[in-house]
Amino acid sequence: MKILQRLEQYRQEEKKLAWEGTFKDYLEMVIANPKIARLSHARIYDMIVSAGVEVVNGVKHYRFFADELFGLDRTLERLVEEYFHAAARRLDVRKRILLLMGPVSGGKSTLVNLLKRGLERYTRQDEGAVYAIKDCPMHEEPLHLIPHELRQEFMEEYGIYIEGNLCPYCSLMVEEKYGGRIEEVPVKRIVFSEEKRIGIGTFSPSDPKSQDIADLTGSIDFSTIAEYGSESDPRAYRFDGELNKANRGLMEFQEMLKCDEKFLYNLLSLSQEGNFKAGRFALISADELIVAHTNETEYRAFISNPKNEALRSRLWVLPIPYNLKVSEEVKIYEKLIRQADIDVHIAPYALWAAAVFSILSRLKESKKQGMDLIKKMKLYDGEDVEGFQQKDVAELMSEAEDEGMSGVDPRYVVNRIASALITSDTKCINALDILRALKEGLDQLPSITKEEREKLINYIALARQEYDEIAKKEVQRAFIYSYEESARALFNNYLDNVEAYVNRTKVKDPITGEELDPDEKLMRSIEEQIGVTENAKKAFREEILIRLSSYARKGKQFDYNSHERLREAIEKKLFADMRDIVKITTSTRNPDPEQLKRINAVIDRLISEHGYCSICANELLKYVGSLLNR
Repeated sequence: MKILQRLEQYRQEEKKLAWEGTFKDYLEMVIANPKIARLSHARIYDMIVSAGVEVVNGVKHYRFFADELFGLDRTLERLVEEYFHAAARRLDVRKRILLLMGPVSGGKSTLVNLLKRGLERYTRQDEGAVYAIKDCPMHEEPLHLIPHELRQEFMEEYGIYIEGNLCPYCSLMVEEKYGGRIEEVPVKRIVFSEEKRIGIGTFSPSDPKSQDIADLTGSIDFSTIAEYGSESDPRAYRFDGELNKANRGLMEFQEMLKCDEKFLYNLLSLSQEGNFKAGRFALISADELIVAHTNETEYRAFISNPKNEALRSRLWVLPIPYNLKVSEEVKIYEKLIRQADIDVHIAPYALWAAAVFSILSRLKESKKQGMDLIKKMKLYDGEDVEGFQQKDVAELMSEAEDEGMSGVDPRYVVNRIASALITSDTKCINALDILRALKEGLDQLPSITKEEREKLINYIALARQEYDEIAKKEVQRAFIYSYEESARALFNNYLDNVEAYVNRTKVKDPITGEELDPDEKLMRSIEEQIGVTENAKKAFREEILIRLSSYARKGKQFDYNSHERLREAIEKKLFADMRDIVKITTSTRNPDPEQLKRINAVIDRLISEHGYCSICANELLKYVGSLLNR
């Protein structure tokens, strides 16, 4: 069986990771490749960047986050560049606890889990290999074996920075077992694993009365006191707290701001000095990223308390707002739905309609004249709208700095989509089904006020209006395909007239051969479909002719699909001319053979090219027919 072969292959891969040697062997490797000894923040930064980076519209997109986090590119760029990059260079920001602050279901936990799973994968690769003193309970950096007196000389000779001290257990082991001969101390390769508590830890506060600080810093092993005779003997101590086990990697501090103060005090020394107090030992070194997450209400309450001033200064707070792009919101829903085991087709633009509702609820009204929420939504999603372009996005965002910190969360929307999927009587749900489910679900939100509920209902109505336009376009394009020859003829006729207009020549009638003036009425009837004004017509026509000439110079044919806006104008013009035909065809209960032929051609097109099934394709035709007959 194939699975048995893969199991054997997996075992062989695991064997390759099981390297062991002495400190002398490790030293040779580090001198050859100093990156092996990098600190935790540098390792995480390299892990993120190694997955790939691309710049789009001046914003860095990190491939590391691409499959799980959507619409947070600016936030993630700030996290990687301002925090991890700076921390990797050993700037002071690495001495700060990373606090992710934002609304529920905004991606904070997902971000932390990505870092955890990423470290587990990265430390299995050659470029992310990590080595530790064998049997050290804290998986300690072997370079800690080098005495402090020799580190500056080592740094000057090899350019390798060493930070931290041997843990009490390793200090005792080196003296008693190896007599101080550090070159003989065994070293092994380790692979980070949250499950095995190697390099990754998670601390979650529980009942303050029952939770022990030992969960963070380890505890005395009372069963060994009689054997070793003292609580200050490292062998009588369990270095198994989350801060111990997360050394060299990352520790997630869940609900940090809800935690009892005595737990937070341990973080003060760790964040600033890179060590913490445990048992009857000197300060214990730890090199790890501490990442916590909270919501805005808890954070505001925390910083308003003067007692928290010391810890507050040791926080690096990253606001994580909701996504504000419709196209990215759809990806969130698709990701969550993919995990489900359900056999119901979701019609095209059904999730898009839900995303429009969500994004509208998160946007803030703009003071700019002519800017409404729909325009703002489209602009944020990469579309240019009347009177505004992409260059205006930054100004709009700065106008409402807390935009995205409130609104409908993805969890609510996915829950309502799930309800629509489960209760569906057919094997397909469409945008109207989902919008209806979203509206019905508002009654299950007791925390919203009457005014907020009315706003959300208005956003659902706006989302439906936007969907109505999309639905008409979908049918329009499917119909146009059935009349493709007409579309191409209209396209070529327009080009002939534009060429004559720009060059100030005549147009030759293809039937009579008569020379005529360019057909201004025809050209304007097409251009008006895409909002080209009377003042802008000359520039638009010249731009078309320049594009046509450019194609000709390159030996390429300028056809119906070469200019997106012109194609849209042609389709809208043709659809407007065919409006009565479409209305009759889509709304006739008993179509004649010719009408039936057209309907079937449109349905086939919707199924084969647009992603519809037979159910939602028929429903779309009926719905658009009803819209056109209103």
